[in-house]
Amino acid sequence: MSSSTHEGSHIVLGTCHHDCPDSCGWEVTVEGGVAVKMRGNAQHPYSQGELCPKVNRFLDRVYSPDRILYPLIRTGAKGTGEFRQASWDEALHLVASRVREVSVEFGGEAIMPWGSAGTQGLIQMNSLDRRFFAKVGASRQVDSLCGATAMVGSTLTLGSPLANDPMDIEFAQLILLWGTNTRLANRHLWPFIEKARANGAKVVVIDPLRTMTAEAADVFIQPLPGTDVALMLAVMHILIRDELTDADYIAQYTEGFDELKEQVSQWTPARAAEVCGISVDEIETLAHDYGTIKPAFIRSLIGAEHREHGIMFFRTLTCLPMLTGAWRHQGGGFSRSVGSYAATNVDDSVFDVPSISAGKERRSLSMNLLGRVLNDTTLAPPVKMLFVYNGNPLVTAPNAELIRRGLEREDLFTVVSEQFMTDTAKYADVIFPACTQIEQIDVVPSWGHLYLGWNHQAIQPLGESVANTELWRRLSAACGFAEPELFEDDESLIISALHDVDIEQLKTDGFVRLSLPVDLLPYANGGFETASGKAMLINHGLPAVGLPALPTYLAGAEMAADPTGQAQYPLSLMSPKTHVRFLNSTYSNLPHHATPEGEMFCELDLVDATQRGIADGDRVRVFNQRGELDVVARVAANGGRVRPGLVVVPFGWVGDRTKDSKTVNALTNDLLATYGGGVSYYDTQVQVEKL
Repeated sequence: MSSSTHEGSHIVLGTCHHDCPDSCGWEVTVEGGVAVKMRGNAQHPYSQGELCPKVNRFLDRVYSPDRILYPLIRTGAKGTGEFRQASWDEALHLVASRVREVSVEFGGEAIMPWGSAGTQGLIQMNSLDRRFFAKVGASRQVDSLCGATAMVGSTLTLGSPLANDPMDIEFAQLILLWGTNTRLANRHLWPFIEKARANGAKVVVIDPLRTMTAEAADVFIQPLPGTDVALMLAVMHILIRDELTDADYIAQYTEGFDELKEQVSQWTPARAAEVCGISVDEIETLAHDYGTIKPAFIRSLIGAEHREHGIMFFRTLTCLPMLTGAWRHQGGGFSRSVGSYAATNVDDSVFDVPSISAGKERRSLSMNLLGRVLNDTTLAPPVKMLFVYNGNPLVTAPNAELIRRGLEREDLFTVVSEQFMTDTAKYADVIFPACTQIEQIDVVPSWGHLYLGWNHQAIQPLGESVANTELWRRLSAACGFAEPELFEDDESLIISALHDVDIEQLKTDGFVRLSLPVDLLPYANGGFETASGKAMLINHGLPAVGLPALPTYLAGAEMAADPTGQAQYPLSLMSPKTHVRFLNSTYSNLPHHATPEGEMFCELDLVDATQRGIADGDRVRVFNQRGELDVVARVAANGGRVRPGLVVVPFGWVGDRTKDSKTVNALTNDLLATYGGGVSYYDTQVQVEKL
């Protein structure tokens, strides 16, 4: 039921909108117009009634005394967070006036949108904003912080990003969790893994960090960071050497096998063991398990794409099921994202209306290079007006101190739509108050399962906050625009984008499965979306990308550009998500979430810490050419969680919760990935010293 009444209260169904593969169903209990309880929807086939520790306290977020509930206009210096409350009319008039002024003096392309995945809802993430900025003639935002590089990597093998249903992992007998911390970042998949385990499945975790998922595995393999491709090539070497391949599948459905065989013949287990920092026995056992235990399911997420050559992780990984024919079996194959399947029922191209832009070409600006764009004195026209929504780039985007310098520009007019006074919002000229998910309607397509979720509005928006779609409607009106497409209502937007969906069932149940086969086996009989219809074991469209040789395996892109840098910054930095109570920068500002997680830290191996005279609990300086952090050191007495040469500063804190108001992205590399427009967070070198 979309809404049911019980003892004076009623229950409203919704769907979590966060940047997470799980897209859980929830129930909100409302009494007298106030949300008093939230719990998981027990009927949801994937999340099955459980919410994560973040969303369990979602109502704390909704009713936080720190919510921004009214428009704000800056009164102090940029970055001080000094604002005064304003009326909607005043704030809209100010922003619309600036849009006109910038457009007249510099042209529409001097206006830049920066929107991320603060909501992954169909219409609240991207719909009317696309129409508004097309009408303005603004620069077009391109690239993505996460996802695109991994998608391109898979496509370079498969011809499309389509892969297996993650829920089919319960039918596997061998599960490889490669570069994914499932129990933390994909927790609702874990019960399906446990079902497989109860039926005898073996779980192998491959990760440079000993995560909570690694602790729960049957086997943990810990290669050096950035060396996964060498391990994959050695596994291929063994599969071919020991005749553990599916010759029939290879012959029918792949191309390039002979050339692949020649190339991987050079990647002996001994060579890969040296590069990866693991034993030959570990590689031999992994390959033999993968070649003999069926069905075998490979699960990964997006962390491994965050390198200059991140596509090669996914390009190579998706070749493995080709060699063994794992695609033939339910519970076999590979899955990273199933978001592309949503196109079977969701067409968001309806949000683009060509007539609004009158056919004008618009330049593209990368969201990943925001710091460079804002500080580029040669850019013509320069960015003079910035809109930020669904994101907090000063915390989540790379090279954050360069972004900060750009936001400090007095000639840059910044508009932010937000729920809280984030690091980025402090630099705004105008802030508009944004709704939370239970104050708006939306549909949420998932990239972690095959269900669409409906989100009913449970309560009226608090204060004067509005949904994103309403913000764009109001801005269009304030700018004097008249096209009716700029003012389309929310339900009409949703209905126009959905096709072949029983919308009444979706509203009533809160979810509906995409129109796909129950036993989804996309490549059981080939069907690859390539020119030949076969999977590309060799792709000649790619340039040769060699693996760095020892001992500079950790050097990455930065060292290629600066060969002297390794001596100055000898440690490789990773910035993973490690906190059960944070989601990117969301929730880390709230006391009940932030306080139990403690202080931002730097995790070192015992060897590296001892060399620097650092003990567990010491304050340390982590630094490179981009910035520095003042954090506390964590050093395990016996080592093992991180490898020598690697340090970890987790992602998620906001500036108000750190010693020096900076976060890990003050250090990270903003080099774009070779393919896909992703960003090389993990190609970052640092030094650590005791304070």
